[in-house]
Amino acid sequence: MAEHNEVGKWGEKVARDYFLTQGYAIAGENVRICKVEIDLIVIKDDRICFVEVKTRSSDFKDPAEAIDKRKRARMTMAADSYMRAYDVPHEPQFDIFLIIGNPQNYRIEHIPDAFFPLLNNGY
Repeated sequence: MAEHNEVGKWGEKVARDYFLTQGYAIAGENVRICKVEIDLIVIKDDRICFVEVKTRSSDFKDPAEAIDKRKRARMTMAADSYMRAYDVPHEPQFDIFLIIGNPQNYRIEHIPDAFFPLLNNGY
């Protein structure tokens, strides 16, 4: 497995552990919907959160920059399909979870409601 894939898997585990310690229930991991992969789907109270996890080994580039308009539109479409397929009664939200560093030294940032759904599904 390529090193960047291993870093990504480690980051997703950090995110999963974080959400569990914060009282969220994990509804799905690496869920593929409409050819889009949602890294994490978590639920807490009346919210269902579709989470994009971004992991970088250094501060050199802001991981949040990787979530462009096209990625947001694809996540919105996938979340809508997921909610319809499973008749989800919760309010949706789109979160970003950033991890910068390595397993020995890292920092995290959870950005709830990082973006709002694009209503026109435009790319």
